[in-house]
Amino acid sequence: MLLSCLSLRLKEIALFLCLLCGLVAPTHAETVLAKYLPEVKAADLVEGADAFGETRSDLAVVQVLKNQQQIGWAFITSDFVGTTGYSGKPIHTMVAVDLAGVVTGVKLVKHSEPIVLIGIPDAKVKALAAGYIGMDLVAEAKSGGKHDLNIISGATVTVMVLDDSILRSGLKVARALGLGGLSPEVMLGPTVEINPDAHAATDWGTLEGDGTLRRLSLDVGQINEAFVALGDPRAIARPETAAPDSIFIEMQTALVSVPAIGQALIGENDRANLTTWLKPGDQALMIAGKGLFSFKGSGYVRGGIFDRIVLVQDDLSVRFHDRDHKRLGAITANGAPDFTEKDLFRIPAESGFDATKPFRIQLLVQRSVGPIEKVFTTFDLAYQLPSQYLRSLATEAEDEPTSADTGDESAAQTALWQKIWRDKTVEITVLVAMLAVLTLVFFFQSIATRNARAFFWFRIGFLTVTLVFLGWYANAQLSVVNLMALFGALVSGFSWQAFLLDPLTFILWFSVAAALLFWGRGAYCGWLCPFGALQELTNKIARALHIPQWTLPWGLHERLWPLKYMIFLGLFGVSLMSIEQAEHYAEIEPFKTAIVLKFVRAWPFVAYVAALLVAGLFVERFYCRYLCPLGAALAIPARLRMFDWLKRYKECGTPCQTCANECMVQAIHPTGEINPNECVNCLNCQVLYQSKTKCPVVIRQVKRRAAVGSPDGPIRMPAELINHPNVKGPKNV
Repeated sequence: MLLSCLSLRLKEIALFLCLLCGLVAPTHAETVLAKYLPEVKAADLVEGADAFGETRSDLAVVQVLKNQQQIGWAFITSDFVGTTGYSGKPIHTMVAVDLAGVVTGVKLVKHSEPIVLIGIPDAKVKALAAGYIGMDLVAEAKSGGKHDLNIISGATVTVMVLDDSILRSGLKVARALGLGGLSPEVMLGPTVEINPDAHAATDWGTLEGDGTLRRLSLDVGQINEAFVALGDPRAIARPETAAPDSIFIEMQTALVSVPAIGQALIGENDRANLTTWLKPGDQALMIAGKGLFSFKGSGYVRGGIFDRIVLVQDDLSVRFHDRDHKRLGAITANGAPDFTEKDLFRIPAESGFDATKPFRIQLLVQRSVGPIEKVFTTFDLAYQLPSQYLRSLATEAEDEPTSADTGDESAAQTALWQKIWRDKTVEITVLVAMLAVLTLVFFFQSIATRNARAFFWFRIGFLTVTLVFLGWYANAQLSVVNLMALFGALVSGFSWQAFLLDPLTFILWFSVAAALLFWGRGAYCGWLCPFGALQELTNKIARALHIPQWTLPWGLHERLWPLKYMIFLGLFGVSLMSIEQAEHYAEIEPFKTAIVLKFVRAWPFVAYVAALLVAGLFVERFYCRYLCPLGAALAIPARLRMFDWLKRYKECGTPCQTCANECMVQAIHPTGEINPNECVNCLNCQVLYQSKTKCPVVIRQVKRRAAVGSPDGPIRMPAELINHPNVKGPKNV
């Protein structure tokens, strides 16, 4: 019977959580273009256009009309290429091209990039989009997509994704429609492959001479000339001050996943590590550098992406993440020069990279022109695997379909989320470790809370990790916005793929599901919510500074509880009419400002969060108690929990009020009962449950045991207990 009930409740919680997490995706039959086309006016996309015409049935493109005459085609990038941005969600960009293959309009229609959404002025975003007007896709196809990037400071990764998606989708559409004389590429499959039996020279000079190694060398004079050519007076006014013939950067690269090249350039240990690191189909690129400028920079330490280099091959671009990177111990080729940077970069098989075809490494060089502004220019290091490392393939199966023809969208989506999970290995490992530790604490709470001081510092440390790592570093802050997809679940299909694209959110939501069954909402609200941690830590500082703490009268406190439930129901009601409007009103949550954007936002938002935090200095966890719609939403399924782990004495509430007085969120009724809807599972009541200095029941037990142990003489109580207000009766037995 118990197992049946447990199974039923697990299913109920799983169903609720699936809806809660917003695991909703549009049906595959609906294109992104069909979804957003009604929201865009032709005149806003292309100057002079007055309407959209017919949408093709075989391709997600729509005619752009002027005076009832077609002047081009419009499409949305995410219908043709992956557009996952820094937020982990797609950036939907509408692009218009004329019949000659020239871009005539660009407009961002939907994205979730926090920096572009809030941190960067709208005028800069519009100027960036306008910069693509006039791009000749025919010329781009001939040059392999080589063009200058207009980078916005602080949004490098987002802009690179935009640039990549506009270029690659534009080329796909232009080829499919035959714009500007372009024609669809015929996929006949590869004609050559890497020869595993090839041999390479063992000295550096020969390897450079035969093309095994390729070099890009730039001196300071060349860099200064490049920035002068950009025409930006701010950049011209800040030249590099080193001697013009000084080495600004020298880069050397080679494909060390080719067995012969790897054996010639890297040591035995590095080759062994390479074998275990690379999966079938992966390739590895060695990049070594020296000079005044680093091709790696330091941005990857914060953001996990090497934003100074990108691999480009035809319409394909590969950006390297920290999980695709290893330091190289040594270069073993005879006569190899000294390099300050020696690194290996993995090129995943699912990227579509073909090692037998030419490619280039694009280097992004920056120059500061203000406190936070930079100007950028690019240089290319071209590479072609020499013919001695290749061998011809038989052409018997030329007419058979290639993997590009037979691959389906499901496989592509699977490869995408798997890649994201690999990129987040460190974050996932830390989160799983945090969950494991927290689970052990909850299961063995009597042991964990036995030493009050040790548990206090453990909680402070855990909350600090939650705030700094989960919140400010990983942006793993759950939100009531996830609930806004509940209505979509009623009219759309369910998709695991959409949820798996954000691994930390996936893990957190399913840990919440288990916690709701075992412990209620407090496991998340009290331990894993970054903003909750921020409130509690700032309140601890306030107490240390002797800022007075206010305890609201029980009657008022009890009537303020329902506010958060009203807010949640209001947001949910609005979402039934307009999810976008509900997301706007969901700004009552301070999470985006305080955690995701780290207070880098317009002053009204920062002032609102500051007001909440100031209130929390006097009333601990003020926002959690009275305003948090997420906490209210989690409290509803928490009613299904099957276990009650918090121990209580019959004296709790009558007459003892110690736990009720010390509860940080006043979740304990004057009668002694703990309200599971409001409890954040801080376990302070379990510390008090065992306290020999605060709990009257424990104190009585200490006195009784002492009396039994010394029946012939009076028992002297500890000095700190003699005048304790909760100790009644004689002080000596």
